Order: sequence, then structure tokens, then C-alpha cells
Amino acid sequence: MTRIGFLACAETLPGAGVRRGDAYEHDIEVAALRPAFAEAGLELLEIDWRSPLADFDGMALVLLGTAWDYQDHPAEFLTRLDELVARGIAVQSPPDVVRWNVDKRYLQDLSSRGAVTVPTLWLDDVDREGVLAAMEHFGTDRVVVKRQVGAGALGQFSFTRNNLPDNGWRMGKPCMVQPFLASVPEEGEYTFVFIDGAFSHGVLKRPAAGEYRIQSLYGGSEHDFAPSPVDLATAEAVVAALPFAAPLYCRIDMARLPSGELAVMEAEMIEPYLYPEQGPHLGETLAKAILARL
Repeated sequence: MTRIGFLACAETLPGAGVRRGDAYEHDIEVAALRPAFAEAGLELLEIDWRSPLADFDGMALVLLGTAWDYQDHPAEFLTRLDELVARGIAVQSPPDVVRWNVDKRYLQDLSSRGAVTVPTLWLDDVDREGVLAAMEHFGTDRVVVKRQVGAGALGQFSFTRNNLPDNGWRMGKPCMVQPFLASVPEEGEYTFVFIDGAFSHGVLKRPAAGEYRIQSLYGGSEHDFAPSPVDLATAEAVVAALPFAAPLYCRIDMARLPSGELAVMEAEMIEPYLYPEQGPHLGETLAKAILARL
């Protein structure tokens, strides 16, 4: 069988160590992919991205899987991907795609290419006064501050005029400030999963009561979602705006603007969770796409 690596990290892999609160998503995805891959003649192997290079020998292709600590070690992670490519292993997504996708400033690129994005201030850092200035800039009483290099809403903050950061607070790293979208807690956030550029399945992600973050770490829930033709076309326009050919997999996360139009929150091509529970044919579809690339 052709060996396919599934890149993970110590906190998502099963074993004796302490796992992340959302590591069960790793188990769900692997359980969905492994039997479908086996039927296609592909052996799926879970592996820590920091494992010795020799452990990757014999793998034809590596999926980036659940390497969910990469945002804290981006240079080290990219070096490892380059090393795998140098050994003749196909990496999905490839290092050049990861370099483009690792910093959220890619959203500026997508916007310049016609994709609908959320209004954003891009800052080297921000403090209390900067948060207030952002509220004035957007004409809003609530903003969200995110890391430019980050994932899973970790290190993210939401402030209101009645709940500002302390006087000495600073983000301490390059960040992005956006107006808070009331549609996220009211309606939810939409995910569109694409395999080889073709729409696979949709997911509606809703935050827990009193929350705005939709990730499972914060009590978020996922639901089946069949997009309208207009909403699907908006997501497809994001994929079409990518400055390279459609990758093996791509997850477009979107939220509704006050205008009623969906805007891209993230175009995730590094290590997205692909929601196999809402896409029961994900394993077969992905296996077929991998075979075509091999």
C-alpha cells in the first residue's frame, strides 16, 4: 500500500501525554479517513511533525493534519516541510502555500483579488488607546483583536467600550483588529470545505450561549449546512481568488456582514479540521484526489 502521513503534534496524537481539549477531532478525522484510504490502497499513518526525518521515509505524501501548534513555531514548521519536500515527499499543502497562508495578511491579497473580507486594521501591536481608536475608526462599540499568525482563536480578545483592556495591556505581537460581527453569535459562522477546488460539504458552526468563538474548545457546536447558490458562489469566489492553483483541500470560513453578504474570515489551507461528520464522503473524495496527484 502507498503510505500517506498525517502530520499531527504531541497534543493531538493519542498516547500518554496531555492532549488538547479538541484532540478528539483528530480521532474523528483519522477514523473517517483511514478506512476510505485503505480501500483506495492508501495506508494512513499518524506522525508528529517533529519526529526524526528518518521516520518519514517511505511516505509518498504527507497531509498536514492536526499540527495545531505550528502557529507558535512557524519558522521551525516551515523548515520541516522544506526538509520533507527535499526528501521527495509530496507535502499537502506545499510549503509555498503554507508560507502565504500562515500570516493572516493573506486576507489583504484576497481582498485585492475581489474576495469579500471583513474590514480590518493591520497593526504591529495594539494597546488600550489603539483599541479605542479602532472603535472610532469602525464606528462600533465592540472589536475583536486577533494574532496575525494564529489559529483556533487562541490569543484572541474581544473588547467593548464598557470592557476595555487595562491601561498597561498590549497585544505584544502583530495583530488584526476587526469590528465585532453580531451575526456570529446570532446566526453562526459558515464553513465551506473544498477538495481539489470542488465544493465538498458545508458546516454551520454556532458558539455556546454567551460566547462568540465557535471552536469546540469554547463549547461551539457544528451542524449540517446546505448553502444557497448565492452563498456558495461567494465562497467559490474566494477559492478562485487564490494566487495559486486550488490546493488539495481548502476550508473557507465565512460570516455575514451587516449588508447580508458573506465575508471570508479565514481561508485555511494549512491544517484545517475538515468536519467529516458533516461530510460523510470526505474520505473517499480525498483519497481519490490524492491518487490523482500521485
